[in-house]
Amino acid sequence: MMLKTFSPKAGDVTHEWYLIDAEGKTLGRLATDIAKLVMGKGKPSFSPHVDGGDNVVVINAAKIVVTGSKLVDKEYHRHSGYPGGLSTVTVGEQLEKHPTRVLESAVKGMLPKNRLQDDRMARLKIYPNAEHPHAGQAPKVLGDK
Repeated sequence: MMLKTFSPKAGDVTHEWYLIDAEGKTLGRLATDIAKLVMGKGKPSFSPHVDGGDNVVVINAAKIVVTGSKLVDKEYHRHSGYPGGLSTVTVGEQLEKHPTRVLESAVKGMLPKNRLQDDRMARLKIYPNAEHPHAGQAPKVLGDK
């Protein structure tokens, strides 16, 4: 008897909702856990060409922890495209102005660079404090590991 390999289709996927409290968690370790959930790597039906990940709501992103001297030493660069248009901001400054962007860029850097990346990032919702508008989806709270 010959068994066929199961290959999931886009219609077969169900997206769960998860809630993660980022207060006191380390940036990189939290970002890897979020990237795994958004990609769906923990599911038995994982396939790299199908967007089978889950929705993730992250609260208290402003209270995330960065180890060592990364608050001062680690920098984010962007360029406007004009001569002399390089802008640099440290992690500490970014956490004060836009605390959600630090975690968002960390998770985006851990996702594969393909056409599914934008869809996966759209399922990631990050909020700087404990309030979020996704209570209607009844997200499952993920505790400490």
